[in-house]
Amino acid sequence: MGCAPSIHVSQSGVIYCRDSDESNSPHQTTTLSQGTATTLHGLFIKTDAADAIPSVLAYQSRQAGAPGARRERRELGSGSSSSAGTASSAPTTCRVRTHYCCSSAEAETQTSYTSVKQVSTAEVRIGPMRLTQDPIQVLLIFAKEDSQSDGFWWACDRAGYRCNIARTPESALECFLDKHHEIIVIDHRQDQHFDAEAVCRSIRATNPSEHTVILAVVSHISGEREETSVLPLLHAGFNRRFMENSSITACYNELIQIEHGEVRSQFKLRACNSIFTALDHCHEAIEITSDDHVIQYVNPAFERMMGYHKGELIGKELTELPKSDQNRADLLDTINTCIKKGKEWQGVYYARRKSGDSVQQHVKITPVIGQGGKIRHFVSLKKLCCTADSNKQIHKIHRDSGDKSQTESHSFRYKNRRKESIDVKSITSRSSDGPASANRRYPSMARIHSMTIEAPITKDGLRRLSGNEYVFSKNMHHSHSHLSLPITINDVPPSIAQLLDNEESWDFNIFELEAVTHKRPLVYLGLKVFARFGVCEFLNCSEATLRAWLQVIEANYHSSNSYHNSTHAADVLHATAFFLGKERVKGSLDHLDEVAALIAATVHDVDHPGRTNSFLCNAGSELAVLYNDTAVLESHHTALAFQLTAKDNKCNIFKNIDRTHYRTLRQAIIDMVLATEMTKHFEHVNKFVNSINKPMAEETNSHGEGSDCECNPTGKNFPENQILIKRMMIKCADVANPCRPLEMCIEWAGRISEEYFAQTDEEKRQGLPVVMPVFDRNTCSIPKSQISFIDYFITDMFDAWDAFAHLPALMQHLADNYKHWKMLDELKCKSLRLPSDS
Repeated sequence: MGCAPSIHVSQSGVIYCRDSDESNSPHQTTTLSQGTATTLHGLFIKTDAADAIPSVLAYQSRQAGAPGARRERRELGSGSSSSAGTASSAPTTCRVRTHYCCSSAEAETQTSYTSVKQVSTAEVRIGPMRLTQDPIQVLLIFAKEDSQSDGFWWACDRAGYRCNIARTPESALECFLDKHHEIIVIDHRQDQHFDAEAVCRSIRATNPSEHTVILAVVSHISGEREETSVLPLLHAGFNRRFMENSSITACYNELIQIEHGEVRSQFKLRACNSIFTALDHCHEAIEITSDDHVIQYVNPAFERMMGYHKGELIGKELTELPKSDQNRADLLDTINTCIKKGKEWQGVYYARRKSGDSVQQHVKITPVIGQGGKIRHFVSLKKLCCTADSNKQIHKIHRDSGDKSQTESHSFRYKNRRKESIDVKSITSRSSDGPASANRRYPSMARIHSMTIEAPITKDGLRRLSGNEYVFSKNMHHSHSHLSLPITINDVPPSIAQLLDNEESWDFNIFELEAVTHKRPLVYLGLKVFARFGVCEFLNCSEATLRAWLQVIEANYHSSNSYHNSTHAADVLHATAFFLGKERVKGSLDHLDEVAALIAATVHDVDHPGRTNSFLCNAGSELAVLYNDTAVLESHHTALAFQLTAKDNKCNIFKNIDRTHYRTLRQAIIDMVLATEMTKHFEHVNKFVNSINKPMAEETNSHGEGSDCECNPTGKNFPENQILIKRMMIKCADVANPCRPLEMCIEWAGRISEEYFAQTDEEKRQGLPVVMPVFDRNTCSIPKSQISFIDYFITDMFDAWDAFAHLPALMQHLADNYKHWKMLDELKCKSLRLPSDS
């Protein structure tokens, strides 16, 4: 054995423990007391920790005073090694293993155990998933210690990272494979010691490096030299470039940015492995496609159901796969129209297996919104319909795949999962409905919807929330798939056709149409009204194009809004059509004006978020920024309507009209929709009164009160007056709720109140200004709010409109409804009706 080891301090401040006889003696172990360890704080001491990793400095973290220790280290580097003699007797010791140091490639590990800082973990979220990230590990690959390696070392200390330093490519690779560092910093400033790009490529060749960020430290570029391209670094496998800067703060900032950027992103990607594991073991068939319908993933359940191997599917477009001929001809168009607008589609679909058999499936397709608010993927969840035939299909599928025993257990689990659902009773109660039974929704989804979707106004336990999504609850036993869209107006189901026979009446009940069409009143009413006014003939488009357009527009109304949904749009369309039927209105407008008015009514609130313009401006929403806080929603409604129309030729109702007609029609539609913005309400009403009502009154007086003269000295047909009439017409149609029969008036009042309550709730949660403080669900008196609305906005406007269009039935309803609200207010009742009337 050699003599006692001595401690030597190198010029770089590194303390080496060597056998004094410089011989190949067996390893000796000596003990330094805590006093010595304290004196040597911050120095690299050879120990037996991580001795399996050659030429690596293993480091965890240091005290907050680490930079001070660094200064101590520099002082020691230029002086004596007398610190070795300052050992004091303390119970805690640092074990030091002595090695023989023979060359620059020595297989030795340098480390420090002086850390007392507690390294904390970080919580990261990916969607609803909550993850805990361990402290970041950093590997520094520097052949020699210098100010730059020191800068990163102490930056790691400040950030609370665990750090290792490797001196050779071999030790760097071995260390990385052992530790799987999140960040690697490689010295790329000079190549006499090792090829930095070769080191990077060797690390990138390993599996763990997939989620590692590699940083290249490069030399400063002098002012005379041109900036070099980073492409060679990227091609070698580097993620980032760091210009030489030994400042600890600069190094710290770089590492922190990497942690909060690439490292966090890579951490989230690693977590996706657990999600894919869940998908692989899921019993439902799952298919994920890109936004252009290229198959990106299928799970084993999908492979079993369809008889394909994933290798035969991934990378193919859905259009390349065989289709079943049992689906309705326009079903794919219907599905694509819905999902491309970001709406979920669910229904029954026939798919063709690899063997050629057709299988009936419950399909739910969910668009996944990604960066930029665009659709990036579609996720399809598929289940075989639970019928006698489908049970046979289940067994046939598994026989074809050669796994009969697995089939039986899978089928058993499938049945048991249905039994566990709280909606089984309501579902099985429909099992005798024939074809309807094939259109059941998943019980789990029914349960979710029954818990989360609440209507503001209910009657007899039925949900009355408007919209166009596939909404299920315990009281709702029908899905949209029960009701196929008509090919033409003549194909409308009898129950709907019977209701639509009364659509020319002001008392037409839009809520009955909402119920019988399963919350798709706009398509059906639109087909009837547009046919009555000859819209297809004027636009020279087919009824199929019109139907597709109405579907697209209705799909972009939000069913989650209690008021601003497709039922409100249908109601405004109905009122507009009713006003267009009045003689004086009809005599004042051209056919183009009528078509523009009907289209404007249909699209006037499309994609309404259920929040007011003031809310969007206060919240700094993207729409408010886009439209400069001016008529934000109204501008969005018109812009989106034309975008949706022009995007797909199948629904472009304007594709066959000439440019001049289109420009005139477009301008008329935009003008009318913008007129529904309430900040210019009184301006529009006053212009109408002064330009239309007053000249009419003077005309009537000049011809005698009993005169029926239909001459036009006031110029009602002048373009500027036609514009005023169209604006007034859509404004009245938009807020005609107080002029509807009492029951409909009450329903609308409840829906708009709920939407305003929700906005007030959100304003309070987000700390935004409360735009409508009276609409606090805990204190609001709905009768008072209706009385104020009628007094402030409705009475004068409808008096002026009635004077022009002659609307006695509406004015009578308005008077009756006003009495209803006044009676409730006098009785101190804050709800929609007296408790005894509920």
